[in-house]
Amino acid sequence: MKNLKSRASKSGFYLQNLKIMSQTEINPKHQQVFDALQSLGIPFDVHYHPPTPTIEDVLQFWDLNETMHCKNLFFRNHKGNRHYMVVFHCLKNLNIRDLELRLRQGKLTFASPERMLKYLGLSPGSVSPFGLLNDKEKHVYVFVDKNLLNYPRLSFHPNDNTASLSIATDDFVRFLQSSGNGHEFLELYDDGP
Repeated sequence: MKNLKSRASKSGFYLQNLKIMSQTEINPKHQQVFDALQSLGIPFDVHYHPPTPTIEDVLQFWDLNETMHCKNLFFRNHKGNRHYMVVFHCLKNLNIRDLELRLRQGKLTFASPERMLKYLGLSPGSVSPFGLLNDKEKHVYVFVDKNLLNYPRLSFHPNDNTASLSIATDDFVRFLQSSGNGHEFLELYDDGP
């Protein structure tokens, strides 16, 4: 653990609410995200909490005044040959028919846990744009609600729902660009944030 703390402080990263643990006890999915962000020079905050597979669960541990926690859904097209991640405001709900019209990708259905594991290396309840780190073939296309650009910071699970990671919105955009996956920002619902 000492190793992680010294690396984090030297790089300007701030790990909050970190339990006393040895380096070997850090969740490898979290560590993968920490390492990727550190390599890009992106500072972040981490908040550890019990498993939170739903937005309702995570909001018990998160203050939305400073950071907007994001909801992330994983879809496939009708043929099953294209996959999409949709990122939007955690308190919004999207109508799938309306989403199909906005995305113009044909009929969409939620991707199975098996597809989620294959393309993102993630399990249900932990979907995050950081799963793109596992998409070596750059198969997944990402749609991000452009209203999120109005918030100074965004929060996501670091590929496992036992923590939430917050980064500046500009740095999130930089992470997406570095991923190599196709992505675009568009309005996913009519009203603003």
